[in-house]
Amino acid sequence: MATRVIPPRDHPLARGPMAQRANDFLGKAWQRGWLSPPDLDPDALWALATKPYGARAAAAEHGGRSGDDVADFRERLERLCASIAAEANLNSLGRAMAFGQLSRVVKNRLAFGALWSDRPELLETPLAAPIIVIGHMRSGTTRIHTLLAADPGHSHTRYCDAYHPVPPRYGARLGMNRVKAALELAMLGMLNPWLQSIHPMAPAAVEEELAWISAALHHSIYESQWHIPAYSAWSEGRDPAPIYHEMTRILRTDAASRAVADRPRVMKVPAFAEDLATLLDAFPDARLVIAHREHGAVLRSAVSLAANQMAMQSDACDLGAITARWEHKIALREARMADALAGWKGPVARLDFEELGDDWEGAITRCYADLGLTLTPTALAAMRKQMAASETGHHLAHSAQLARFAGAGQGHP
Repeated sequence: MATRVIPPRDHPLARGPMAQRANDFLGKAWQRGWLSPPDLDPDALWALATKPYGARAAAAEHGGRSGDDVADFRERLERLCASIAAEANLNSLGRAMAFGQLSRVVKNRLAFGALWSDRPELLETPLAAPIIVIGHMRSGTTRIHTLLAADPGHSHTRYCDAYHPVPPRYGARLGMNRVKAALELAMLGMLNPWLQSIHPMAPAAVEEELAWISAALHHSIYESQWHIPAYSAWSEGRDPAPIYHEMTRILRTDAASRAVADRPRVMKVPAFAEDLATLLDAFPDARLVIAHREHGAVLRSAVSLAANQMAMQSDACDLGAITARWEHKIALREARMADALAGWKGPVARLDFEELGDDWEGAITRCYADLGLTLTPTALAAMRKQMAASETGHHLAHSAQLARFAGAGQGHP
């Protein structure tokens, strides 16, 4: 089988050839009436999602949720759609991708509500005290996350469960979420040939819980793809508690469905730093691992990731605006993280990006000691296997991309 040739990424805002072809085709198809353009009006999204439920739609929307949580989601969807329409300047592919994401969010919202109405005991699933990795995007959190998740004494979220999280109401899932995830990643890989170098993913691999807070319309995943400053600013200033209520409901459901509730879940989302006070209210028994990396390196890598996502979906991306957004995000998260940690009395380990690169075994050994955990020989062997597999991983290409951008004067201003 021939190996797919990955074109060089010669600029942070480069767009893959398949994405360009898809964008051109969709624009032509809508213009000529071959296809109907997707409707990003919130009422249209609700109408599509509620159709299978008929008279049961209201019960599905409210299943397992408080009235405040239901109202919060409704308002978030209205405001996000308004911000997309007014500010995002999406191209045809971007509009199709936005519709795909938001329609899935609303459909899953109703599917979960229907499930929780039938099986309310899922929401009472007791959880072992989690281990939560906190730090900026591109600060080493992924390495820490995957190392801790390799310990067979811990549990973790898989990509297939993060992005296809609704289990069937009755019976086994039969691995269909893994099949869906594989197809989805294959399609994304064709549209974005640099995706795996920036954020390696596989259907059953360790994945963060970003999709679960995005299911309640947290701004983080959307602002990394679309220019939506009005929604970002509003959401940053709003109480995120309803988002973490929903994330916790999904977490309990996943833990029960996969029979892993008795093992500490290793969790990680960069946006956790932004909402750390709320997260610690939700998980007062958590153990924290704080990742640190030099500010400039974090910013360069974050801008590269966001630019890669945004360039596919808009023809009007501005690297300066993207940089300014992530300078703001880093400062906001630093300040909120410091405030939350000032009053935190639980276990904390701190790991530096360079330390992990120089001596990851020493860093992890100290991490376990600081958290009051036992690092078993079995766990250490699993971590060594994980690190050996990552030595030739796709992610190494991202460092080369960043070096190329810097050499060409295309880094952040």
